[in-house]
Amino acid sequence: MPDTTLLVLDAEPLPRLGKLTGRVRIEHADASTLADRLPAADVLLVWDFSSHAVRHAWPGAGPRPRWVHTASAGVDHLMCPELAASDTVVTNARGVFDQPIAEYVAALVLAMAKDLPSTWDLQRRREWRHRESQRVAGTRACVVGSGPIGRAIVKSLKALGITTALVGRTPRTGIHGPDELDRLMARADWVVSAAPLTEATHGMFDARRFGMMQPSARFINVGRGQLVVEDALVEALSKRWIAGAALDVFQHEPLGPESPLWEVPGLIVSPHMSGDTIGWRDELGTQFVELFERWEAGKPLANVVDKKRGYVPGH
Repeated sequence: MPDTTLLVLDAEPLPRLGKLTGRVRIEHADASTLADRLPAADVLLVWDFSSHAVRHAWPGAGPRPRWVHTASAGVDHLMCPELAASDTVVTNARGVFDQPIAEYVAALVLAMAKDLPSTWDLQRRREWRHRESQRVAGTRACVVGSGPIGRAIVKSLKALGITTALVGRTPRTGIHGPDELDRLMARADWVVSAAPLTEATHGMFDARRFGMMQPSARFINVGRGQLVVEDALVEALSKRWIAGAALDVFQHEPLGPESPLWEVPGLIVSPHMSGDTIGWRDELGTQFVELFERWEAGKPLANVVDKKRGYVPGH
């Protein structure tokens, strides 16, 4: 019988972990059973990355997993003071979502510049209305969040001929610091949010920042919903302070049918899908198995999160 216990916080469909058969004892939990099973686990796989159960179930003193892996880029859903203070290693799914999200952002930029939502709406109404669209080459973008996803977005936008500035936590070669964000946003035609959620970034896109954007500018959020003050964005769009926006993440998910965001003029709403391409769950499972094999062999793990900062350092 294997000595190591792997506990999986379940979500459907379950991860494919057949390669670990016979090498580890695999157990499963949901939000109601997680607290009871955590102390006996050596490793926790947070497969249900939309759940906040780990925050509430994480044990204080006493036995706890030595390693936690979340099948997501963000870790804000599981971090709590007890986990941050412990010696448990936390890793994330860095690398799986970079290119898909970059492609999604490029698609949103082109869709808004070429007014594709109106084209589809007019087609449904069988209405022929000629319009002029915007050329994206030669426009300016400000991408906030200098991790792998942000860098992939920059690469995709540059391929479209867009002059792009990248803003990160600290200034360094090719990356602007936070003190330059206001200036860069005020000049940008496209502002793209791809930052991790931390105390410093919570609510960073507020009425003041939407107010400093150009009337012709558009805003895109593929980071975390809590980066944006949604009421401020609704006001900015309704009063035409900015020309449009696209949100793939929200303060509360799923977005309920009663939410006013569905009908805000100039807003594209998508259900947290920018990184989810066909086969993405298999990629996440393969990544975890590879990390487990390193952990089992006593080798250093990749994608280790700085638990106090809330992301993998080196961004």
